[in-house]
Amino acid sequence: MSSNNFNSITLNYEFFIAKRIIAGRSYKSSISSPIIKIAIAAIAIGLVMMMIAISSSVGLQQKIREKVSAFNGHILISTYDNNNSEVSINPISDDQDFYPEFGAIEEVDHIQTIASKGGIIRTETTFEGIIYKGVGSEYRWDYFGEYLLEGRLPNYTQQMNGEVLMSAYMANRLLIGVGDRVSAFFPKEDPNKLPNELKLTIVGIYDSGFKEFDETYVIGDIRQVRRMNKWEKDQVGSFEVFLKDFDKIQEVGEQVYVEIPPLLNSYTIVDKYDHIFEWMKLFDINVAIIIVIMIIVGGINMVTALLVLILEKTQMIGMLKAMGSENASIQKIFLYNAAYLILVGLFWGNVIGIGLLWLQKTYGIISLDPATYYVTQAPVYVSAGYVVLLNIGTLLLCLLMLLVPSYIISRITPVKSIKFA
Repeated sequence: MSSNNFNSITLNYEFFIAKRIIAGRSYKSSISSPIIKIAIAAIAIGLVMMMIAISSSVGLQQKIREKVSAFNGHILISTYDNNNSEVSINPISDDQDFYPEFGAIEEVDHIQTIASKGGIIRTETTFEGIIYKGVGSEYRWDYFGEYLLEGRLPNYTQQMNGEVLMSAYMANRLLIGVGDRVSAFFPKEDPNKLPNELKLTIVGIYDSGFKEFDETYVIGDIRQVRRMNKWEKDQVGSFEVFLKDFDKIQEVGEQVYVEIPPLLNSYTIVDKYDHIFEWMKLFDINVAIIIVIMIIVGGINMVTALLVLILEKTQMIGMLKAMGSENASIQKIFLYNAAYLILVGLFWGNVIGIGLLWLQKTYGIISLDPATYYVTQAPVYVSAGYVVLLNIGTLLLCLLMLLVPSYIISRITPVKSIKFA
């Protein structure tokens, strides 16, 4: 028989063995079978944990961003005298180059005017301090649709009115609800004069989950603030700017600061609520730690399984070497099988992980304390992009970890392996 025919037979035999290994028919012994199952389970559980960590972290960050943006926009423009105050001190003319369209910056999606004034709501039995946030007809109500519990959104497109949107937290403390009328009192500049009295009608109840907003803000008509402060029709307290992409907030914030007049100041909600956004940055660190730990655990289990398979198939390795097979080709057989086992684990990890995320997204099974997490339910974010990257990354990293134990094959000699089989 020629050497070419012998090499061909050897190669065919190698692939025949590889097919049997990949099909799983060669690993039914009492030693390797449970170890393989444990390795597959470790990969599946690790992927589930990574998916939950990423989706819950990203989901929570997005939900908190939306809530903060709903009350402030992404970037705020006001006078320096306001000094980040929640109450409008000095008015600004809305006759600005950047309003109503911020044409100089493409990333700006919307801009709206507001004016805020501090006061007190009083009922027959109790009272509460409030910040009356006056908004206009161009106010973006998109975010409030999700948080509206009862009633409807106010309408400020026609004549000035006393319709307001109040939080469920404040309504419960005042023992009032949709349709009730209450009196609100706002101090004048001259403390010796009686305060301004405003009759308010509760048309909607909202719950944002942000206690610092819910216990303070009442959303009303900006024209009421102008009337009480004796401002002109074109004067406002500040501007709220919304962006197309939140991830560019710092970059666009700097551009906005350059484009506005020098007497005006601008700052982002990241700067205003730095304690919240610094806290959210810890999520990314926690997710990174979880991913590293899960990959290491899954990789170690696969390394253990591969070592057991190699030791269990020592005789087969010796026979293949005796027939002329090279170490690299035998290593490929075991690495192909390891890749197959990893793919099985990834398959079940995807099924379980995506299923659990779907259940949470649909039914909100896991609830959270809004005083700590600013949300009542654990939000999840599912994206095909990060799921694919997790699968590819896990597969590649586990295979890289398996390269080292696979070199044990090169230390096995045909004589000893066949002798001690």
